[in-house]
Amino acid sequence: MPQVMRSTGSSLSEINMVPFIDVMLVLLVIFMITAPVLQSGIQVDLPKTQTVKEIKSARVVITIDRAQRVYVDDKPVNIHELGAEAKSKLTDPAHQPVYIRCDESVPFGSFATVTSELQQAGIQNISVVTVPITERARAR
Repeated sequence: MPQVMRSTGSSLSEINMVPFIDVMLVLLVIFMITAPVLQSGIQVDLPKTQTVKEIKSARVVITIDRAQRVYVDDKPVNIHELGAEAKSKLTDPAHQPVYIRCDESVPFGSFATVTSELQQAGIQNISVVTVPITERARAR
């Protein structure tokens, strides 16, 4: 008896999900790797102190990296233009805080120069960003 092939007339009803899952896993790995970089911007080793206050509001952050380059909110700035640049980001320079992130290997003279430029621009509320001392670091 000859076999007759029957065609049901239906198309493939299942979607192959494997390529979609592969792409999603690759994207997940990329986001997991890039998220810490996006959070800090410029990499600096902050000094460690016992008292650390968490910053919760919008802020102007000035960063001094190991090479003593100065940044205002991740944008490189000439030291002579620092005061004007920081002041332009504030609505009330006499009372709004400016935070300085400084690598712990930067000489104090560079830190003092940045602080002086800010004070000459009329910025009075200057805070230093640090990280808390962990129990392991205290034992050393």
